Amino acid sequence: MSERPSPARVAVVLGGSHTGMLAARALAGLAERVVVVERDVLPAGPDPRKGLPQARHVHLLWSGGVLAMEELLPGITGALRAAGARRAPITTDMVALSARGWFRRWPESHHMVLAGRDLLDATVRERVLADERVEVLDGTEVLGLLGDARAVTGVRLRGRDGRESTLRAGLVVDTTGRGSAAPRWLAGLGLPAPVRREVDSGLAYASRLLLAPEAARGGFPVVNVQVDPRAGGPGRAGVLLPIENGRWLVTLSGTRGGEPPASAGTPGPRDSSNPAGSPDLSGSFGSLDDEFVRFAREKLRHPIIGELIARAEPLSDVAFTRTTVNRRHFYERMPAWPENFTVLGDALAAYNPVYGHGLAVGAQSALILREVTRRHGWGAPGLSRRVQKAVARPVGAAWDLAIGQDVFYPGATQNGPTLRDRLVAGYVDRLMYTATGNGRIARRVTDVTSLERRAEVLLSPSVLLAAAVGPLKPPLNAPPLTAEELKKAGLQ
Repeated sequence: MSERPSPARVAVVLGGSHTGMLAARALAGLAERVVVVERDVLPAGPDPRKGLPQARHVHLLWSGGVLAMEELLPGITGALRAAGARRAPITTDMVALSARGWFRRWPESHHMVLAGRDLLDATVRERVLADERVEVLDGTEVLGLLGDARAVTGVRLRGRDGRESTLRAGLVVDTTGRGSAAPRWLAGLGLPAPVRREVDSGLAYASRLLLAPEAARGGFPVVNVQVDPRAGGPGRAGVLLPIENGRWLVTLSGTRGGEPPASAGTPGPRDSSNPAGSPDLSGSFGSLDDEFVRFAREKLRHPIIGELIARAEPLSDVAFTRTTVNRRHFYERMPAWPENFTVLGDALAAYNPVYGHGLAVGAQSALILREVTRRHGWGAPGLSRRVQKAVARPVGAAWDLAIGQDVFYPGATQNGPTLRDRLVAGYVDRLMYTATGNGRIARRVTDVTSLERRAEVLLSPSVLLAAAVGPLKPPLNAPPLTAEELKKAGLQ
């Protein structure tokens, strides 16, 4: 048996979900041993698990994240597609109603990978754990950090048998998600609380899995009906994602006073993010004209999603959640930061899921972790602080996109939108209007929303001029579905 490496050459990743597995991959070969600590017992395949209730809702992976994943796991896109995931060209394969009108289906500029979250996680997990340098301690709870304000030296754990133990490490990476205890752990080491900002639009999500009409199972565009914040009242939206096995994953959302139904029957406050509020799947999944369908038909700005799902077969009850707050910890601004500790993914910044950026930012952050560690060397002084500052770039880009709209809903923040929020929102609104009838500007917008380029591309002189001119084509007055797509969906 080979000798165990010294603790200084061990990396411990807390959390075995998407970002955690990619972080483990990033560190394999830089550390001599990588240990992933996960509270859940991880399934062998694409099956649900208790600690990931958000998997029941819409997820997508923008191409900025896909490219980062390919750097870490060459061939992962092919593996996902072989498992059933879809590659959707943007905006070619998207039917989207923005606040300023229907987008045209321009030639491909970027793309998304569409799959159920369980399939995505299982495919990545299988590839990462095929590396013998990475091991998993699942069914294991993290109790806290070892060390002091100067440096983290490991973690305290509680195993499946209830026994407590310690695991020494030269680097600890927290990817435990929205529920991260990092602020408390750092306080326990004698460090001050980080600056934190929350923007809570009061959004509730209701999601359902459906089997598409038979003719539409071989491929169908993403359908997205967005909010118009200028309309007043609650913001309601919906998205239909065609995923693996001919299924549609549909998420309906609404802000305070406009929440979607919590079940196929009568609307209510049940929250399936809490195990006690999980939907009962033992009974009927509802009819083709239940509360879920009626909300999509009658409450959204256009009934297209309701018309589509009314012709699909329900495969699940409704999953409901209010876990949608935008929350960011500005760890990169802390006056002191311990060596050997880094926070990534939703533990660092969690976004309203409607924008679909969490998975992409997690992948980009894992890649940055590898690049910064390679550049400066394992164990270099100040390495963790350098990583924390570097990952703030993709985190900040996604944060600005997420709060740009949410901050305007009543009660979203204590003091309302800032002057900067208002200026940015006004310019973005003009860009979105221009993008409905200008393919070049639509491409610049998706440069940023795909997280492939930074927002500065939207401030070039040519883009500023185009925004001033406005759209070059007249507005569309109906969803840009083709006659063939309408026929496949049973709408013609």
